[in-house]
Amino acid sequence: MPRTTNNDDSQTASSPRRMLDGDELGFLLLLLLDDGDARHGYDLIREIKTRSGGNYAPSSGIVYPRLALMSDLGQIESRQAQEKRRAYSLTQTGRSFLHEHLDEAHGVLARIEALRFRGSSVAAGPVGRAMQNLKTALGQRLAGTPDKELLLSVSEIIDEAVHKIERL
Repeated sequence: MPRTTNNDDSQTASSPRRMLDGDELGFLLLLLLDDGDARHGYDLIREIKTRSGGNYAPSSGIVYPRLALMSDLGQIESRQAQEKRRAYSLTQTGRSFLHEHLDEAHGVLARIEALRFRGSSVAAGPVGRAMQNLKTALGQRLAGTPDKELLLSVSEIIDEAVHKIERL
């Protein structure tokens, strides 16, 4: 199934970039629904906020339209639950789509979870220094128009580091 585009993300030069584009939000929502439990939209927003350490919570104005689109695409289904809230769950189509894009979904989740450290003492310590060094090295090495092979090699190295950190 092709990725969808989000025409809602047009930004002017003076406006900040959104934390997640529509596709990234979709990947994250599918990943959060992959545990098999039906969840309300508000629960999904709260989960994202929790995973970011309170530093990011998508607005209901972007989450609910994305859930509606995902439902139209057959990736999720909803049912009326208590107190007129809709509970969303993953369909087989959604599960297949998620597993085709699992690396991207985990990358989005890692970005969200990294926000937990924003402004924390980690940012000033050796981890913060190492993260700044990585940012600098990436900026220098990927300046200009890097070729696909270089981009794939760099992403492989970063993914390997993420996996090692997750196993600590």
